[in-house]
Order: sequence, then C-alpha cells, then structure tokens
Amino acid sequence: MSLQAYHKAQRSAELPRDTEYRLFAQVTQALIEAGRKGRSDLAGLMDALDWNRRMWSVLASDCASSGNKLPDALRAQIVSLSLWVSRYSSEVARTGAAMEPLIDVNKTIMAGLTPPTAG
Repeated sequence: MSLQAYHKAQRSAELPRDTEYRLFAQVTQALIEAGRKGRSDLAGLMDALDWNRRMWSVLASDCASSGNKLPDALRAQIVSLSLWVSRYSSEVARTGAAMEPLIDVNKTIMAGLTPPTAG
C-alpha cells in the first residue's frame, strides 16, 4: 500500500474530533515555523497567518449555523475567538507582534480536542 493510500484510508476512518485536531496541529506547526523565520520569510509568515485565519473563520461560520449541535455558549466563545484571531493576525502582519498568542490559543484548543486518557 502506498503512503498516499494509507493516509487517505487513515483520514476516512478518523473521527471528526481527530480531523479537527490534525488540522489544528498542521496550522499550528506552520505558525511555529513562520514565527521562527519571522519577517525573513514574509510570504511564509503571511501564508501561515492566512491559513490560521481561514481555519478560524470556517469554525466561526460553522458555529453560526443553526445545525451546529455545540452548546450556545461554546459556539459564542468560538466565534469570539475567531474574531480575536482575525484582529491579532492583522496586528502580527502589520507590526510584527509576537506569534505566540496565536500558537497558544491553538494549542489550548488542541488540548480540548484530545480525549482524556483512560486509567
């Protein structure tokens, strides 16, 4: 089985929570790498910020839909975080503000997506 076929099979067997975690991990890693390179790779920085902002925008749109089953308070918090991510990303792009707050928010969400260990 090719590596590509393996990854395709793995993704099709994932739970939505696992898919969300994987996406957050990929976006967060892109933010970390962009933060390391800083403005020396401006295109990479902007791409990482845009990817993160688009991910959060999709989450907010999903939370705003009437079919979303999350509790209303959680949905509102996600929409609020999305708005903050958008504003802060602009600040990072414009002034070179630290990337860590964006990374920290994503890592906090990832921790919430990780199922508790049995034991």
